Amino acid sequence: MWGTHFKINYKTALVALMQSLAAPVMCVAVLYASTVVMRVPFSGAYVALAVIAALLCMLFMKPVLAEQQTTFGSTWTVASHIGLAWCLVVALLLLLGYATKVSAVFSRRVLFAWFLLAPPLMAGLMVVLRQWSRRVLIASGQARSAVIAGGNRVSQRLIETMRDRPELGLIFHGLFDDRSAERCGEAFTGMVRGRFADLASYVRAHRIDTVFIATPFNHLERTGQLLSELQDTTASIYYVPDVFVFDLIQARTIDISGTPVVALRETPFAGWRGLAKRASDLVLASLMILIGLPLFIGVAIAVKLSTGGSVLFRQRRYGLDGEEIVVWKFRTMTVSEDGAQVTQATKDDPRITPVGRILRKYSLDELPQLFNVVQGRMSLVGPRPHAVAHNEAYRRLISGYMVRHKVAPGITGLAQVNGCRGETANIEDMERRVQYDLDYLRHWSLALDLKILIRTVMVLFRDGKAY
Repeated sequence: MWGTHFKINYKTALVALMQSLAAPVMCVAVLYASTVVMRVPFSGAYVALAVIAALLCMLFMKPVLAEQQTTFGSTWTVASHIGLAWCLVVALLLLLGYATKVSAVFSRRVLFAWFLLAPPLMAGLMVVLRQWSRRVLIASGQARSAVIAGGNRVSQRLIETMRDRPELGLIFHGLFDDRSAERCGEAFTGMVRGRFADLASYVRAHRIDTVFIATPFNHLERTGQLLSELQDTTASIYYVPDVFVFDLIQARTIDISGTPVVALRETPFAGWRGLAKRASDLVLASLMILIGLPLFIGVAIAVKLSTGGSVLFRQRRYGLDGEEIVVWKFRTMTVSEDGAQVTQATKDDPRITPVGRILRKYSLDELPQLFNVVQGRMSLVGPRPHAVAHNEAYRRLISGYMVRHKVAPGITGLAQVNGCRGETANIEDMERRVQYDLDYLRHWSLALDLKILIRTVMVLFRDGKAY
C-alpha cells in the first residue's frame, strides 16, 4: 500500500490496526451476541471456540485485507472474498469438532446464527473501515505528488486511477514526453509539463514524491537514462511497462528470490485463490451430490432400462495444463466414440436415444461430472472440456486455444451461458467459445463463478441449442 512509504502517523497506524483486528473481533462479538440472545452461558467451550475462530480469521482474512489495500477491488469483491474465507473457517471448525467429538457441547442454534450473521457483519465493518481510511489518508496531509514519464494507454489509465481513487494518496502533477501535447493525444491535453530531459529538474524544483516511468519495452535505453538523471532526487520511482500491447491473462508482478518478473499469462488460481476455488468446488459439488442422489438413481435406472447397456459413458478429454483426464457422463447415445475421430452430436442425430434426448436437453447427462469435480479433475465452472480428437484439431486452427487449459475444465462456463452450447458447426463457433473461455481466465472471481452457476440454471430451461 502507498501508506508504507509515508511518515508514521497515529491516525493511519490506528486505521491499519483496526483493519487487521476487524475480522477476529467481529467474529468473537457475533459469537458472544448469539449466546446472549439464545441465553447460553459464554464460558468454557465457547471461550475456546472464540479464541480458535479468531486465530483462523486472522489467518484466512489476511489475504483479503492485503488485496483490499493493494488492489482496486470493488466492495462486492471484498465482501465475496470475506464470505469465502469465512466458509473455510467454518469448514475447519466443523472438521475440528468432528475429530475431537466436542460438537455436541455447543448449541446448534447459536452456531447457526453465528455462521450466518458473522460474514455480512465482517464485510460491512471492512467496508466502513475502508471508507474511513480514505478520509484519514487525505485529511492527514500524507498524499504524495506524482508525475508520469511517457504518454500512452497505461499512463492514461494510471492518471484516471489517481483521480478516481483518492484513497491511494497520489496527486497527479503532470506528464513528460518528447512528443508535443498535440501528438500525445487529446487525453493528455493540458497535462504535458515538458520533455523527458525536463523531468529531473521539475522533480527537484517541485519536490515531487513519486515518478512513474511508463515508457514502452523497446525504449529501455531511454528508461535507463531517466533513472540515471533522477538519481539526484529523493523521488520514489516506479516502472510501469505498457504490457497492454500483449494479450494478457492474469498479469501480475512477482519476484523469484528477489528477482522481479512480470507474469503476462498465468492461471487465476495461484496461491490462496486456488485454495478458495477448490474449497468452493468441493463443498458445492458434495452438496449437489447429496441433494441430487435420488435424481442420480432415477436417471441411471432410466438409461439402463432404455438401452440395456452401460449406464455411464467415459471419454478422454484434456484437463488442467493439457493433461488427459477421463470425464464421466450418463450415456445418451448408441455409440461411445473416443478415438482419433469423434463426431459431434447434431440436431435430430439418430445416434441419440429417446431418454438421452431428454437428458441432453436439460444437461442431466452431465451430472456424473460432479464426481469428477470432487476428484479434482474438473471444476463446477470453467472452460468446457472437449474430446481429445477435437482438441488436437482446434489447437492447430485457433490461436490461444490451449491457454484455456491453464485452469481445470468446468461442468459449465462463461461460454455456455452466453449461447455457446451444442454443436460447433464451423470454426467461427469454436473461436467465439474460446474467446469467452479466455475472458473467464482474465476476469475470474468467486462472484463471477456464482453468477455463471445461477445463469446456467436459467439457461437450462430456454436453450434450444442443447441436443
